[in-house]
Amino acid sequence: MIGKLNHVAIAVPNLAAAMALYRDTLGATVSEAEAIPEHGVTVCFIETGNTKIELLEPLGEASPIAGFLERNPAGGIHHLCFEVEDIIEARDRLKSEGARVLGDGEPKTGAHGKPVLFLHPKDFTGALIELEQV
Repeated sequence: MIGKLNHVAIAVPNLAAAMALYRDTLGATVSEAEAIPEHGVTVCFIETGNTKIELLEPLGEASPIAGFLERNPAGGIHHLCFEVEDIIEARDRLKSEGARVLGDGEPKTGAHGKPVLFLHPKDFTGALIELEQV
């Protein structure tokens, strides 16, 4: 059902500093920062050749990333994103097998402009999983 790993998301307390670190220290290609109000984050992507790293910074106090950073002030891995061909089919199959979809269960538009869903980390060995339709 799942396809390739699309990205690994890292929550950071300071997006500009993290972008500079990856760009200047590691020599990575770093995208421009983009605010995604629907998800309460500002993001950028780091190209690595075989996948991407998504850096996430809270956008407002209600951001789910703000809570993550309260527990992890230095930041850290937030989620893994896998590609799926049909997000509704994947959602329905996962729910029928007992997996919990976060939120209202309906896909939202993600940072790549494609439908995404998140799966409860307690159902996936403690890892928050994002599914993105390709």
